[in-house]
Amino acid sequence: MAEQARSDSTPALSSKAVSNGIPPRLDLPLPDRADIITDNALKLAEGTPNPRLRFIFQNLIKYLHGFVNETDLTTDEWMAAIQFLTRVGQTCTPLRQEMILLSDVLGVSALVDSLNNPVEGMATENTVLGPFYTDDTLHIANGETIASEGKGEYMYVEGRVLTTEGLPIPDAIIDTWESDSNGFYDTQYSDRSHPDCRGRLRTAADGSFSFRAIVPAPYPIPGDGPVGELLLVMSRHNMRPSHLHMIVEAPGHHKLVTAFYPEGCGFIQSDSVFGVKKSLVVVRRRFRAGPFC
Repeated sequence: MAEQARSDSTPALSSKAVSNGIPPRLDLPLPDRADIITDNALKLAEGTPNPRLRFIFQNLIKYLHGFVNETDLTTDEWMAAIQFLTRVGQTCTPLRQEMILLSDVLGVSALVDSLNNPVEGMATENTVLGPFYTDDTLHIANGETIASEGKGEYMYVEGRVLTTEGLPIPDAIIDTWESDSNGFYDTQYSDRSHPDCRGRLRTAADGSFSFRAIVPAPYPIPGDGPVGELLLVMSRHNMRPSHLHMIVEAPGHHKLVTAFYPEGCGFIQSDSVFGVKKSLVVVRRRFRAGPFC
């Protein structure tokens, strides 16, 4: 019985350990100085067949080894970093992406996004995706709501999707999501049974779209994991300004990943994930006949 339980929970080992089949390419010098270790690692990276990956690996080794040398990293600090990254990976689930969150709070996500999506003409700017996007969403028609009752004060959202020349883009797919008035996304609730405060719709023939959401509120990014602990060590707050996420896609057009930040929020200029851009700060207006818009 015990043997059966062990074999069911662990993969069977082959009768003999085997290599990956790649023979040694070089006889590397045995290091008697620390810099030889870096040189050896760079020499091995030169054998990467893909030119782009070769360039990335060589620079990763160069700057990572440079960081270790510049900071005079201790063995205890190195082990603490390994254990931290291990915990970041272990915290990830299909609905929680702690690794993206780590990239976010270090500004890497915002930097990669900015470099890969330069502003062109009058196009709406990109911003970070964030860790709470999920393909599990509500499919709604124009004018319908993405939020169930009691999630917050309703807000009506409308707009048009246009080319940079001002031409309408019909049938574009819009994904939108936001936190509720308690500062939580639906994926953060342990009893989540269906998507909420998120939806998917298509633009009309004139590029227009509309839906009901809720007035966004500032909220903290998850503080119950290793990334939250990192922010405490760095004496940084974990708040994000109020915002509404959107992804817009249409065949033949550049995919837009963005968010809109209502002005007046106290965290706009200290966003914990560096996502706010000037052009994405918007004004909410109240109309007599309805809620905020």
